[in-house]
Amino acid sequence: MRKILSAAALIIATLAAGFAQAQPAADDKWPMRPIRFIVPFTAGSSSDIVARIVGQKLGERLGQSIVVDNRVGASGNIGTEAVARAEPDGYTIGLANTSTHAVASSLAASLPYDPVKDFVPVAMIGASPFVMAVYPGVPAKSVQELIALAKTKPKTLSYASAGPASLAHLSGALFEKMAGLELIHVPYRGSAQSVLDLVEGRVQIQFGTLAPTLPLIRDGKVRALAITGAKRNATLPDVPTVAESGLPGYESSLWAAIVVPTGTPPAIVARLNREVVALLSDPEMVGSLGKQGLDTDPGTPEALAARIRTDVEKWRDIIQKAGIRR
Repeated sequence: MRKILSAAALIIATLAAGFAQAQPAADDKWPMRPIRFIVPFTAGSSSDIVARIVGQKLGERLGQSIVVDNRVGASGNIGTEAVARAEPDGYTIGLANTSTHAVASSLAASLPYDPVKDFVPVAMIGASPFVMAVYPGVPAKSVQELIALAKTKPKTLSYASAGPASLAHLSGALFEKMAGLELIHVPYRGSAQSVLDLVEGRVQIQFGTLAPTLPLIRDGKVRALAITGAKRNATLPDVPTVAESGLPGYESSLWAAIVVPTGTPPAIVARLNREVVALLSDPEMVGSLGKQGLDTDPGTPEALAARIRTDVEKWRDIIQKAGIRR
């Protein structure tokens, strides 16, 4: 009787294995329905616009619509946590950036997610650098001249940012540390008032986003000294980077990337990466994102993972040494 049962069990197991091999894996059929794209920032923000540009074209390549879901609050932490807690089935992707995945862990007393352990990196989209601009009355035509001026007048030159612990603030703190300066940080609630005060000379320096600062640079109302990114920006090709201007290794930019919850099947991650890299190679896409001040930078999941780890350590060091609090 045992032999009969054993033989029957063997036959059933063999048939089951054969049936499983004959069926396509669930990953092979993916995606079979719309994909949710969680953006932890408000509709109409620069991050949201980038997500919608990429999401529309990515959906076309995947043959399914991608629905942007704005989950706003807690400086991006609410939406980012929603990505981390989502079902890892490939039907939820998230927009990550420098703030949510490199800075937040050093500012929040208890972050509701781990920026490394709770996510699988998919692909970098690109990075938006800041432009270091000065009031035209400042007698400095280069970064080196500004450094020399600031060293002769410690704690007299001020720089504006979009708010305490914002990436613009951290850009200034990084500049102070690497140049050995003491500047006065003047936080604002956004760029509208800070730009006005820069034009009027009430602050002397600003680490500002490109889009609103560009017209003022072209009209001569402010002077661009440097770009904070790793490379020059196409909208200001004659403006050097801070690194080129005498501070090698300086880099600060708001990068945007796509991540998925930990546990998402590797085949889906690989497919997403291939499609994102392919669409970011399209000149039309490069141009569309360039208008948003974003330099496209497609790459591997491993490259994105390395960037996140490096930036977490980099900004933690700056935040702790400068005593920055949100």
